[in-house]
Amino acid sequence: MTRSPISIVGVSGSPTHPSRTTTLVRGVTEAFADAVGGTATVIELAPLLGELGAGPFRSQLGPNVQAALEAVEAADIVVVGSPAYRATYTGLFKLFFDHIGQYALVDKPIVLTATGGSERHALLVEHQMRPLFGFFQSLTLPLGIYGSERDFENYEITSDDLKERIQVSISRTLPLIRSHIDPETYAAPATFARPDAF
Repeated sequence: MTRSPISIVGVSGSPTHPSRTTTLVRGVTEAFADAVGGTATVIELAPLLGELGAGPFRSQLGPNVQAALEAVEAADIVVVGSPAYRATYTGLFKLFFDHIGQYALVDKPIVLTATGGSERHALLVEHQMRPLFGFFQSLTLPLGIYGSERDFENYEITSDDLKERIQVSISRTLPLIRSHIDPETYAAPATFARPDAF
């Protein structure tokens, strides 16, 4: 039986448009899609702010938000990103994930990305984002991707260092992703323990 293409969905938690965060999320999402021969979709949360604030319960949210939530829950791989706001991710980012099903992301590969004004915000990925997806029991990939203002120009990635970090993240995690999503087709390398071996 033919497997449908691997679905990679990116979520940008930036409240503004255009956004360096959206640029980074889009770049990482498309790079992972190219690497696995999958499809790439990027969800920008800024246009969904009004619908996200419609009520405290998921059933009260608008159709665009409902579709975005369902897309994330159905994805094979999720790329998430937020700018640094007050030393953490944005309230918009948290509000969106407050409506994701508690068990919808269990064991789902999550690629963590973030942006900030300088390198001093880089620990946002490890100290704020990784624990959030730990709550969801997700498979957060080991290499987070952080970009500062100097890595972008006119909302395009111009830094060779950032481009290299994206490629390193992909190359080091691709065997893990493949063995997790389709273990019958992709055998895990000897250097990696299969997820079901524990």
